[in-house]
Amino acid sequence: MGDDRRGVRAGDADREGTVRQLQRGLAEGRLDVTEFDERVRAAYAARTLGELADLIADLPPDRW
Repeated sequence: MGDDRRGVRAGDADREGTVRQLQRGLAEGRLDVTEFDERVRAAYAARTLGELADLIADLPPDRW
């Protein structure tokens, strides 16, 4: 994500997309349940696209 978009306010669809990616990370064994729970809570509390991007930065990008 470009630095110019990091400060853009996140919407519900952005949060839901991040949670879907976190769910895939959990299903693939990349996240344990505790870390998944922490990141999901942070996703729903996120105010900007940059905050959401940080939550999934260490996961592979979407495949679809």
